[in-house]
Amino acid sequence: MIADRIKLARRKAGLSLRELSTAMDNRVTAQAIGKYERGEDIPSSGVLMSLAKALDVSLNYILDTQGVELSGVEFRTKASTTARDRALVETEVLEWIERYLQIELILDLDSATWQSPISTPRQLKNVGEAEDLAKEVREKWRLGLDPIPNMTELLEEKGLKVLTVDLPARVSGFTCMVGRGSDRASLPVIVVNNQFSLERRRLTLAHELAHRLIDTDSLPDPDEEKAANHFGGAFLMPREHLLREVGKHRNAFGYREIMNLKRLYRVSGIALLMRLRQLDVISQATLVYAFQSVARGWRTSEPEEIEPVGQRGEKEKAMRFERLCYRALAENLISLTKASELLRLPLAMVEDGLKGPKHVDADHR
Repeated sequence: MIADRIKLARRKAGLSLRELSTAMDNRVTAQAIGKYERGEDIPSSGVLMSLAKALDVSLNYILDTQGVELSGVEFRTKASTTARDRALVETEVLEWIERYLQIELILDLDSATWQSPISTPRQLKNVGEAEDLAKEVREKWRLGLDPIPNMTELLEEKGLKVLTVDLPARVSGFTCMVGRGSDRASLPVIVVNNQFSLERRRLTLAHELAHRLIDTDSLPDPDEEKAANHFGGAFLMPREHLLREVGKHRNAFGYREIMNLKRLYRVSGIALLMRLRQLDVISQATLVYAFQSVARGWRTSEPEEIEPVGQRGEKEKAMRFERLCYRALAENLISLTKASELLRLPLAMVEDGLKGPKHVDADHR
């Protein structure tokens, strides 16, 4: 509904009703905006455009032409999220998914079907059973034991929509369902924080995959999170492969060996050490010593990041939406302007993406 979209966007912007009225150059009063949010009145087209501009959202977002809504939003956070954090994230996802569905509609594509490896969410008796679930998923998806080169691409291939976007620092990611009306199936979406390292984003994706597969009622909330973390580690670092690389029991590890292993599995140093402890490759005392020596400071700063800070989001990028936009553009189903709007990129950049960066020189020759 328009009312809900206006209210959510205002919370995202952190504006009071009076402040929003001021941002609109007092075109309408705070009381009028309150009526819009309560569904007691409908803004005119001119007011809608003014609202969209003041709230920094698209007109399509406010109009809610596709009836898209989020459900089952479960944030993975360091601390409790604020109402503004939630509004900011939910608005970003709604805008993105509406653009995604637009391009699928233009191409006459139904959204990719979620190829769940199990028929129903799995009931777990304890956290340790997440190990077997991770192994089963790898087998069902025929992934073998080798490290997964691109988690984002894997999940997109299996029908999950993945959004990598800047989120508040306290939010690592979340999973949710996107409703498209009563006559169409809901879509599963995983969102990860682009401000975090690639290593951490991969683990978040595996963690969120677990939440799509584990019956949320089969374990207490704290154990559900532990099971999802266990699944993530086991999925990215299969027991048999890791034991083959490091041996069944170790009393110590050198820095360079750990760095080589983290690059092999594309995981954080901390995740690797925790997985080694999980498999009893190292003792609790060895783990504690590692945190006091070679791994000191790794909880706050990732050593030798695979993806440098200035290039966050460039590796393992979600590509399906972009591919569909350029496909529609190449087939003249959308204009450059529409492609620019959907991709949120400058016209010149989109044209380069279509014709290649040297097309201007080629035209002159």
